[in-house]
Amino acid sequence: MDIYRAAADLILNLPLLQDWLEIREMIEFACNRTPHAWRLPVIACEAVGGNANDALPAVAGIACMQISIILIDDMLDDDPRGVYRRLGAAATTNLASALQAAGLEVVALCHASKPQKLAAILEMNHMVLTTAWGQELDIQNPTSEEAYWNLVHTKSSPFFGAALYAGAVLGGATKDQAEAIKRFGYIYGEMVQIHDDLNDAMETPASPDWLQERSSLPILYAQIVEHPDREKFMELRHRSMDPISLREAQSILIRCGAVSYGIHLLLQKRKLAQETLNLVDFYQRTGLENLIEEVIRPVMKMFEAIGLEYPEVMLDTPPADD
Repeated sequence: MDIYRAAADLILNLPLLQDWLEIREMIEFACNRTPHAWRLPVIACEAVGGNANDALPAVAGIACMQISIILIDDMLDDDPRGVYRRLGAAATTNLASALQAAGLEVVALCHASKPQKLAAILEMNHMVLTTAWGQELDIQNPTSEEAYWNLVHTKSSPFFGAALYAGAVLGGATKDQAEAIKRFGYIYGEMVQIHDDLNDAMETPASPDWLQERSSLPILYAQIVEHPDREKFMELRHRSMDPISLREAQSILIRCGAVSYGIHLLLQKRKLAQETLNLVDFYQRTGLENLIEEVIRPVMKMFEAIGLEYPEVMLDTPPADD
């Protein structure tokens, strides 16, 4: 079964959306790009013994939520590629609201039991509310590690936790399985954020994190940790549009330990995610384990590419409290 096509059809069959051209275009565009996040409910569902058909309403619901979040994020970030540039802020805001409601409705109308539907809907709704608060925090741009993690725990992690949890409960998960998968999803969301921050920090030309002077994890580390190049880095980050200044700033990220720190945290989070899965028995957990390895592998390759060796002893370092 093509879960992308099936989920898109489930959304577009909602009566109020059948004649809403802009939403149909967005759903079709997203479907054709096969977003990785749409797979999450299926992976969780199969982990507890369900099948893809059981998870399909959760896939459709999370698809709507993801598109809605992107529409809002683009406006908040003043992204030149955002849909609001074409449709206007007012119309885009309305579309985002409609998609959030559609995501909940498609689950409410599915054939799962009432307790299953209620559990999925409550978690998805909580995710929307928490993410909105996270977006508010993001506008303020964190200036400490505590503020950074608070942002991650509100803006990034809830989406992944809800996507996996919804798929698990629709697949017939026990309470313990569902809670473990949700916790795993939150940790996975932290890993995705660290991965994205590392990738964006080393990207050329300068990513929006540099251009908009946002405090991603490596950039924040280089700003607040004492090191010989700290003042120089603070000067260079304001000139990131200049390729030479960007390269020098990125070299400082490597020298000062910002990149190593990010890798260190990723490995800690991987260990914590694996320990979380060990708390309960699953029908099969390969899909969940593959999720975390898909985040680890490209970052480790980047780490090797810049000529750094990672101490093996750090693989067994207990996770730090955030």
